[in-house]
Amino acid sequence: MKRYYTSLALAAACSAGLLALSSCEDVLDKVDLNSANEQMLFADSTLAQMNLDYVYDQNLPTAWGGAQTLSDQNLSKLSDESGGESKFFEGTLQPNDVADFGTQLHATNTNYGKIRTTNMFLRAVRNGTIPVQQTKNRLMAQAYFFRAWRYFDLVRLYGGVPLVLKPLAGVGEDAREAAYLPRNTTSETFRQITSDLDSAIMFLPVKWSASADWGRISRGAAAALKARALLYAASPQFNPSDDQAKWQAAYDASVQAVALCNAGGYGLHASFDQMWFQEVGNKEAVFITGFNTSTGDQTKKNNSFDNGARPSYTGTGGGSHQPTWDLVKAFPMKDGKKINEPGAYTYNQQQFYKNRDPRFDKTIAYNGATWPLNGNTSYRLWTYFNTAGTTSVEPRASTTGFYCRKAVDPNVAIGAAQYVGTDWMEIRYAEVLLNLAEAAAGVNRLPEALTQLKAIRQRAGIEAGSGSNYGLQTGMSRSQMFEAILFERQIEFAFEGKRFWDLRRWKKFESVLNGKRRKRLVITLKANAPANFATTRDGLNLDQVYTDYFALEEKDLDTRYNINWRPEYYFFAIPQSALDNNPRLVQNNTWGGAFDPLQ
Repeated sequence: MKRYYTSLALAAACSAGLLALSSCEDVLDKVDLNSANEQMLFADSTLAQMNLDYVYDQNLPTAWGGAQTLSDQNLSKLSDESGGESKFFEGTLQPNDVADFGTQLHATNTNYGKIRTTNMFLRAVRNGTIPVQQTKNRLMAQAYFFRAWRYFDLVRLYGGVPLVLKPLAGVGEDAREAAYLPRNTTSETFRQITSDLDSAIMFLPVKWSASADWGRISRGAAAALKARALLYAASPQFNPSDDQAKWQAAYDASVQAVALCNAGGYGLHASFDQMWFQEVGNKEAVFITGFNTSTGDQTKKNNSFDNGARPSYTGTGGGSHQPTWDLVKAFPMKDGKKINEPGAYTYNQQQFYKNRDPRFDKTIAYNGATWPLNGNTSYRLWTYFNTAGTTSVEPRASTTGFYCRKAVDPNVAIGAAQYVGTDWMEIRYAEVLLNLAEAAAGVNRLPEALTQLKAIRQRAGIEAGSGSNYGLQTGMSRSQMFEAILFERQIEFAFEGKRFWDLRRWKKFESVLNGKRRKRLVITLKANAPANFATTRDGLNLDQVYTDYFALEEKDLDTRYNINWRPEYYFFAIPQSALDNNPRLVQNNTWGGAFDPLQ
């Protein structure tokens, strides 16, 4: 079994296109995969690297950032960013519905299956005969990162989980009994994540020098994940008593992350929108998933986010990432003030798109917006309904009236969107700064927190204003600073899979969404519009068009129920199949068991 599995890992690394195919072919010409064994493969650093590439391929996150069941649902739909029915918001979630735990020992697509693969790799490298210890340490450091990534995924879903740190045997009664592991506490799980990431930080390079290594985990990436994990541990979901020691640990980790990222050349990209389209050498990209533009069955690894965001009628797009009217209204004005706050600009709902935070136009595609798309630099998007209000000008109308334009490459030719190779930035430098801001607020270093917020807003293009405060309130209290940081994250990371986790770790679903219905905007062409409007609209002044010819109506996007997120969802239930498979597992106390996920 081991021989087959190791050979499969080697073959998968080549077929996934993670390394140059010619390199794979050169090695495979010299190795009989039918007789290859662990000792042979892990005596050669090139072969060991190919197996590590398989670990990368198993673990790199999708556009939604991690958990299988949740990411399959599009995490924007589980927040106020987008719409869509779900058991989470209907309040009907069942114990088996969040099935990311995984019960099959040899499955490669579950968290524990991936942990098993990583543990096998660590054991093989540790016992192997690669002659240079630094090479062995660097290989293992990357694997430690991904083991931490998997346990972070598990702990944020369920709380503490069994910590498996070596490969478990898969055959026989003794092996079965040995696999009956109890859950470790949540604090023990976070300690293991921290330990693995400390090991990664110790041996990873500050920066990979070769362009061929673009996307490999660096010391700064490991430190950034550690800071993110400890920030979760300090947040109200895991820290309802506001234990200052947890905030201090998160702060120390964030300071380390910023320092190591800076040393590695990371920083804020000059352009909020164009940062997605610079790959090798992109200083914003701390932890990425690399994609390619291949169309081959064995080599393609395409970014599905871009194609999913495009309006479906423009080619092959799915039009599935549609901003709510709630999100549209959340963006501040150009001076950084919210739309209901006094400032240099007055918000006019009839012309909602005017004088907004520059990130608005780079995130939201709205009716009448100029949106270079499919190679057409002058393309204008129209999502209005005709005079009767029953037929959209779009062959397939946007449900909300809007589309997401973030990370959508304007230069992709029509018909090629399904093969986009844009890298996905799971952790970018802006998050490293905002994690520091939040942790600094946690330990009452409010001026330091404010400094990070200002840096984010300055890069966004918000006007500095009086006192160069970028629209931020002066003299904020700790609680006000926390709210300002969460608001900044909502805007900065819209459609990046962060909002769901932020609402959950801060236990804000009840206050932000419960009892409400997300909204959409219906724009209807008035009866007084010119008969030739459809043929002349692209040349008309947009402000005049909205003033004279469009009627705007806010409507419910959720039509079946008011949102009903339940408090037990802050720690999901261990699936019944996992409990049946391992009699030593104990269910969470919020789901009828005795396990306390706050311990």
